[in-house]
Amino acid sequence: MAAGNAARFGENKLAAMVNGKPLIEHALDAIPRESFSRVLVVTQHENVEAAAKKFGFETLRNEHPERGQSETIRLGTAALSDALCFMVADQPMLKRKTVAQELEFFRAHSKNIVGLGHNGVRGNPCIFPARFFPELLSLEGDVGGSAVIKRHLDDLLLFEALETELRDVDTKEALEALKKR
Repeated sequence: MAAGNAARFGENKLAAMVNGKPLIEHALDAIPRESFSRVLVVTQHENVEAAAKKFGFETLRNEHPERGQSETIRLGTAALSDALCFMVADQPMLKRKTVAQELEFFRAHSKNIVGLGHNGVRGNPCIFPARFFPELLSLEGDVGGSAVIKRHLDDLLLFEALETELRDVDTKEALEALKKR
């Protein structure tokens, strides 16, 4: 998921530099390509498309990012058929190994929604089995998969991760705080 307008950040945050490379490249580095049958990056940004292609990933253009998260979710969900893993593109500390371990956990619990979490608090990425696709496809506005998760809390399992890996960069202040660590 790399199609947001980054309203709180004030500009395309995926181009912001963290430890010498753009935020989007941190996100793409965290994807264990070998663990997925297909990797699809949904975006409105040309620089994100170029980075995704450099990593060998497919891209899908979100022509209507003003419709909110639901548009990105609909596009990605409609293009896939089995289970899907929604990853946000603004968690620069997320590790590929952690995502691969989360996927293995999901494979052992494939009827459940699986999210990364820390001390019982859910974060991202989240993996949804196909049985939740109709609900994901029906989302509207700036609403994400959390709306579906909230309706199915009994189906949610958390895979424990370090709190630092779950931190996202939504504001310039959050980016500066991250750089100071």
